[in-house]
Amino acid sequence: MAKVVVAGGGIAGIACASVLQARGITVEVRDRGRVIGGRMASRWIDGRIVDSGASYFTVTSPEFAEVVNDWLVRGTARPWTRRMSVISGPNATLTAAEPGPLRYAAPRGLRSLVADLASRAGVSVAQSAPIARITPGPLVDGEPADAVVLAMPDPQALRHLDESFTEERALVADRAWSPTLALLAGWSHRCWTPMDGAFVHDDDTIEWIADDGRRRGDNAPVLVAHSTAGFARPRLAEPAAAGPALIESLRRLLAVPEQPRWVYVQRWTFARPQRPHERPFHLSANGIGLAGDGWGRPKIENAWLSGTGLGRAIADRLR
Repeated sequence: MAKVVVAGGGIAGIACASVLQARGITVEVRDRGRVIGGRMASRWIDGRIVDSGASYFTVTSPEFAEVVNDWLVRGTARPWTRRMSVISGPNATLTAAEPGPLRYAAPRGLRSLVADLASRAGVSVAQSAPIARITPGPLVDGEPADAVVLAMPDPQALRHLDESFTEERALVADRAWSPTLALLAGWSHRCWTPMDGAFVHDDDTIEWIADDGRRRGDNAPVLVAHSTAGFARPRLAEPAAAGPALIESLRRLLAVPEQPRWVYVQRWTFARPQRPHERPFHLSANGIGLAGDGWGRPKIENAWLSGTGLGRAIADRLR
């Protein structure tokens, strides 16, 4: 029986593994984290789940719409908003944006959607089990496989590929990714102007703010802000130390009169690709598959489509 190793427990890796498992192919999913989800991450803080990675998802393709409709019917996902505000200029002027695409969220955090995909497909994931090296064969840490999937940012994929994989390394080398710091902060009560989320323009510190209580639907007094890449880059080694500056900027931008009760800062070294791949995935003649939100526009939907497409390509080759 054919065997595929999938490295990466985000939505692309789980989507890929789900297709392979449905085609009767043995799949070993290994993830470096303690829980699956990748950048669709959520954290338990102060007795509540807070989305600390991706902020929302949208739907354009009929195939992904089927997945989302199932989530909606079962209550694992919820419509959030079509309107995002804009904060701009040194005076932090808040203006309401024109209606845009419907953004979706998850009552139990976006990570729960990745876990749901894995559970319903019967895909098990080995946590805290990163791969080290892929060598010709392909071999994963010396063990043979019929194909290997790297569902992760390009710089991470490059670290695992043996120098002999010249084609694959060329695809992921010199692909810069921008970092961000995600600030999670909770107050005792809501003390800011009502809004769902806001894109921030012309600020050196913060570029995006989400009201997590409105996003999740429980109205909790929790805000999540994502820093600019320029602010994050020199502070990746000690993300917690950036908390006071992020809070100061967040309070200024939303005119929040009080300090939060709690604060947490999440580091994302590879938050988004500066130059995404035009193709949705790559499968080489050596049996190395590359997928994720760096392949196509960096969106949750495209990451799912990337992993799904790669899974089908591998299954067709191994058939």
